[in-house]
Amino acid sequence: MHEKLNPRLLDVIACPRCLARLKYDQENQRLICPFEQVAYPIENGVPVLLAEKAETLKE
Repeated sequence: MHEKLNPRLLDVIACPRCLARLKYDQENQRLICPFEQVAYPIENGVPVLLAEKAETLKE
């Protein structure tokens, strides 16, 4: 079962690369930046917003 991310958290965190709002992908437990086309993992309910941990999304 996937944990739900607190929706208020999405109001205050941003992409570390471009400062855009992130979209929550609950199924894959990650946060997506639509502008940079990268996904940041969520580990144990905690977003890991490190550029080196970002996964490039396939188009």
